[in-house]
Amino acid sequence: MVKKAKLAPGLAVAKSAIDGKGCFATRFFPARRKIAEYAGELITVREAFARAMRREKHRMCAIDERWSIDGSRGGNGTHYINHSCEPNSFMRIARGRIIFMALRDIHPGEEITIDYVQTYHSDKKRCRCGTPTCRWTINKK
Repeated sequence: MVKKAKLAPGLAVAKSAIDGKGCFATRFFPARRKIAEYAGELITVREAFARAMRREKHRMCAIDERWSIDGSRGGNGTHYINHSCEPNSFMRIARGRIIFMALRDIHPGEEITIDYVQTYHSDKKRCRCGTPTCRWTINKK
């Protein structure tokens, strides 16, 4: 059974200019410091691919070649972190945990973004970040 988690401290979910809902900072996050841990249901990569086939929006993140986390089930708001080709955060994976870290100083009110690099989405999935260096796809080819 998956419990519904509370939002991670320092985060809020709100409408995003990038896509749907986004994850926003409610406090200052200094560069290279932890923002939050990705939370959700632990699933196999095989199950992640099956769920991806049934959904347009994916809230899943791979830990390794065997395991993924589905943030749409028991997530803490980090599953609303949108892709950007010019992100302000990055992921660190250690001991089966996914940690979002600030790439640079992030101020209250800023949307937290990450470069997804490779996802369960098709390579044709369009990027909507609108940054000057946008590559127009979510997955890096």
